Amino acid sequence: MEKSAPMSDTYEQYDAEAKTCRNIFISKTKDYGTSWRVLRTISIADQLYIKAKRIRTLQETDLAKVGEDKAGEFRAMVNYGIIGLIQLSISGDAAEELSVEEAGKRYDGQLAVAREIMLAKNHDYGEAWREMSQESFTDLILMKILRIRQIIANEGKTLISEGIDSNFIDIVNYSLFALILIGEGQHSA
Repeated sequence: MEKSAPMSDTYEQYDAEAKTCRNIFISKTKDYGTSWRVLRTISIADQLYIKAKRIRTLQETDLAKVGEDKAGEFRAMVNYGIIGLIQLSISGDAAEELSVEEAGKRYDGQLAVAREIMLAKNHDYGEAWREMSQESFTDLILMKILRIRQIIANEGKTLISEGIDSNFIDIVNYSLFALILIGEGQHSA
């Protein structure tokens, strides 16, 4: 078993991967505006599902017929997870189009929430994620997406479980962990 990286490395790696995802988000916002504002929660869950299923297919076959690799798909899941969190935080009567600056501020705010939760869980679990495979992250993300779908089917109500926002946060963090492992050269189990 390999010795895990110091937690300070994790935080630097997390921030570097998150910055790459944010840069993609901002560039796409400049290209497309905030067209994602029309997406309902179920549509965001479906976009995440498509990305996770594609990663799973790549993990199982290692054959890609379109240009996006696993890292690109994990980055997309970070951004769709943040979009989901932004959408949950905006009231229904808010303007559909946000400025690039406003979208960036909202992105940063939601990412900060995800990062704080990562810090707390990483402290409690002691870097256990470093011993996980990309396949496990993909499976956990798919599970979180199915949970989101079930919560939506339950009209947003849960009895004892976390809500949709917590599942989006976990998807963001699992995706960033997978990107760190990819960056370290772990391509699969």
